[in-house]
Amino acid sequence: MVGRVHQLQTYERAYGAAMDLYRASKAWPKEERYALVDQIRRSSRSVCANMAEAWAKRPYPKHFVSKLSDAHGEAEETLVWIRFARDCDYLNPEAAERLTEIYRRVIGGLIKMMRRPGPWCGPARR
Repeated sequence: MVGRVHQLQTYERAYGAAMDLYRASKAWPKEERYALVDQIRRSSRSVCANMAEAWAKRPYPKHFVSKLSDAHGEAEETLVWIRFARDCDYLNPEAAERLTEIYRRVIGGLIKMMRRPGPWCGPARR
């Protein structure tokens, strides 16, 4: 049984990818600092932050699903920024594809949890 949010495989994937994006974005041009760099760091970190908030709201299934939905939206936004980074030649195509695949798996995990919140929520989790 999972007791903490960072024990979730989906969370760990998102966290690792956010750290990979942080490290990669350190080398991006200064003119992208407030546009692409801040946006990709913010959205990728927000996936994890929203998952942590969802985890705290497990006793309340609707709130749990709502925060997971926010995490899903942030993951989708991160995919857009990865595409921009690739097309601007800040991420090589292989790195962009690897990160895209990770975020697709994160999104899949979030959707599964949203569709069936019961195993994660309810009276036994209070």
